[in-house]
Amino acid sequence: MKYYSILGTELNVSSIIMGCMRIASLTPKEVETLVRTAIDHGVNYFDHADIYGDGRCETCFGEALRLTGNLREELLIQGKCGIRRSGKGQNYYDFSQDHILRSFDGILSRLRTDYLDVLLLHLF
Repeated sequence: MKYYSILGTELNVSSIIMGCMRIASLTPKEVETLVRTAIDHGVNYFDHADIYGDGRCETCFGEALRLTGNLREELLIQGKCGIRRSGKGQNYYDFSQDHILRSFDGILSRLRTDYLDVLLLHLF
């Protein structure tokens, strides 16, 4: 596995990123197996967004992390925020400070962690 440094940081990320957009239907044990398998193959970077499964993907990942003990220190977790759903089924962008801070707190809570390695504004 190749690893790359994120410029301006001490983060070394795997060339393959595990996208977690579709894990909401998995059990925590299945997600734990997925994470351990990815790590066994050199993947250390996991991508999340608060809109994936309306937060359920983050919740499922957080429950799986609880099963792994101290595995969090081996992972680089990226979160994304900024896309909101309107009551009419349409998405819109909200990059206001208030929304980003509320989103960040929700992401940390659902992932059951006290930090993210990377936070991105979700554009698409």
